[in-house]
Amino acid sequence: MLLGLAAAVAYGSGDFLGGLAARRLPPLRVTAISAASGLVLLLVLLAVVPGTPSGAAVGWGVASGVAGAAAIALLYACLAIGPMSILSPLTAVVSAIVPVGVGLLQGSRLGPAGWAGISLALVAVVLVGFVPDASAPKPTAAGLLMALAAGVGIGVVLVFLDQTPADSGLVPLVANRVTNVVLTGGAVAVLALVALSRRRRSPGPGGAGLAVPTAHAPGTAGPAGTPAGAPSATRGLAPALRLALLCGVADAGANVLILLGLRLGDLTVMSVLTALYSAVTVVLAAVVLRERLTRSQVVGLVLALAAAVLLALD
Repeated sequence: MLLGLAAAVAYGSGDFLGGLAARRLPPLRVTAISAASGLVLLLVLLAVVPGTPSGAAVGWGVASGVAGAAAIALLYACLAIGPMSILSPLTAVVSAIVPVGVGLLQGSRLGPAGWAGISLALVAVVLVGFVPDASAPKPTAAGLLMALAAGVGIGVVLVFLDQTPADSGLVPLVANRVTNVVLTGGAVAVLALVALSRRRRSPGPGGAGLAVPTAHAPGTAGPAGTPAGAPSATRGLAPALRLALLCGVADAGANVLILLGLRLGDLTVMSVLTALYSAVTVVLAAVVLRERLTRSQVVGLVLALAAAVLLALD
């Protein structure tokens, strides 16, 4: 249980950092940077944690990497749109429902305290994201759809990781992260080449052949047409890069904790505990961004603690 709670703290912190970074950088770029920094951490840990490479370990790792790359990109995109305090819990609920369903189909067995804990946890996640105040910010339809899709993707990642061989160590996570780096890094490179080609073909106001951008990239500082090296853009990019790097470290650490928890425990319990990461994101949003917590969100945080206790007693 402690591994699941620790993973929730790491996931919630990573999502908060990724959401902040995505306000200054395109979400896909944030995903690529965080994937690379997470890979560095996993390679260091791979040198000290024993594991046996196999086709199953690599295959499930690659599959989880494909699902994870899409899910995280969608998650950061919806968190950048905001509000974090609604979209993050929605993603968490969906991410828990998928592996809970799979766990039940696989014959998961829980006692009364365990089922009560799971029920309370799901209610808690919903309450944490519920904003009844009409004046409170409301998510857009695009944000809601991206949050739902991200939740499904995250849930599938947990299911795939649960299928990895017990003796594979961190090999599946390294395969997962390499896949993330290749997919997101390749996508960023393709988009950069397309943007460069368009700029070269775009005539500037001073005559043909001058490529002057007509708008700044989404999430970057500065007005339209601000040069890339301008101080305002630099001040906006440096903190975003640091946030993206820290996000990758937190996410990789969470993956290590959840993989250990899956091998020592139950898919159903671990997925629900991990879903409580939304409470961490909400608390950080309230403390750092001054997002107001409603009464229902406070109740949800209390229920999340109660759920953790019940699951520990099961």
